[in-house]
Amino acid sequence: MSESDMNKPTKTNLERLDAMTDDLIDTSDIPPLTDKFFTTAHWRKPRPTVKVTVEVEPEVAEWFRAQGSDYERYLTAALRIYAQAHQVPEIAKPG
Repeated sequence: MSESDMNKPTKTNLERLDAMTDDLIDTSDIPPLTDKFFTTAHWRKPRPTVKVTVEVEPEVAEWFRAQGSDYERYLTAALRIYAQAHQVPEIAKPG
């Protein structure tokens, strides 16, 4: 990645990161991947999004914007969580 690929400047020392080898990375806080992890893991492919216009109260919009530049992703995640929590299970159809 070049500097021109980045949307905003970073204070990270990218040269130092590029020079690091894998054995210099501290992974001690990462738990081991167990068989249980792999049996419960799900493959998720990105899906295309749909642009919609939603009217919300100003304080709701302000709160999401205050969460940072990814506020639209947070809003989408909140809507997804709400929708999943309120899904009605499909009734088995007679075969």
